[in-house]
Amino acid sequence: MNKYLDIKPEVKEAIEAGKPVVALESTIISHGMPYPQNVETALQVEQIIRENGAVPATIAIIGGRLKAGLTPEEIEYFGKKGPEITKASRRDLAMLCAKGEDGACTVTTTMMIAHMAGIKVFATGGIGGVHRGAEVTMDISADLEELAQTPVMVICAGCKSILDIGLTLEYLETHGVPVIGFGTEDMPAFYTQKSGFKVDYKVDSHEELAKFFNTHLELGLKGGILVGNPIPDEYSMDPDVINPAIDEAIEECNRLGIRGKATTPFLLAKVKDITGGDSLDSNIRLVFNNAKVAALTAAELCK
Repeated sequence: MNKYLDIKPEVKEAIEAGKPVVALESTIISHGMPYPQNVETALQVEQIIRENGAVPATIAIIGGRLKAGLTPEEIEYFGKKGPEITKASRRDLAMLCAKGEDGACTVTTTMMIAHMAGIKVFATGGIGGVHRGAEVTMDISADLEELAQTPVMVICAGCKSILDIGLTLEYLETHGVPVIGFGTEDMPAFYTQKSGFKVDYKVDSHEELAKFFNTHLELGLKGGILVGNPIPDEYSMDPDVINPAIDEAIEECNRLGIRGKATTPFLLAKVKDITGGDSLDSNIRLVFNNAKVAALTAAELCK
């Protein structure tokens, strides 16, 4: 076991007993929404996973320790500290551990720590990807590289719709990452159910999804798989409302010269303001939906 890794006793017992465990990221707590809504949402996501037969493992870095599973007190601490916590990608891990600091885990670092702990399934909101204008800025999320090398199933509501979804899918294809649509042939676009871009394969059941990933692992294939799980219809946003909001947010982001890891939190917050909070409500609901699918799939995988 990695000497910097702490596995919560409940999570460790479940892993050793072959019971289903679902990893959750912590950036959504620290950078995704304001306190106390962030803490309430994180605890509710954990409860949804429990209700669907799995053990939740929220993943973070606290005091230089890699944490696979947080206590309610640690989630409260993360929620209160919020954006003061470093948003940690692969390049930040060694420095945070060496300095004994806190880190909010992105998709990348959640995958890494989940894999260290032996957790195979991870539920999040949306992955990072190729940003619009990346042909000039080269702004491409480390999430895509991690999907290409770490064997974890990532269940999300698609790429964040602030991204260039078409280029993101091309990048994943180049790196050999299978993109699965759960009940859909169209890659979900986070706030909406369809992006207009096709996934590699459509899967209609948790059993089939678990079988696909288990075969992927048994073949010894490098990297993980990405599952696009559409936001429930009743919480999907009107494209005529959300798309202009995204365009406006990106225009302001470019005007202010915001770059790097600050880009996504800025854009999501700006879209939330433009839509009067509706986008945040949709974001929360799609995370709940992904958590349920992840728990049921993890249970099938254990069989």
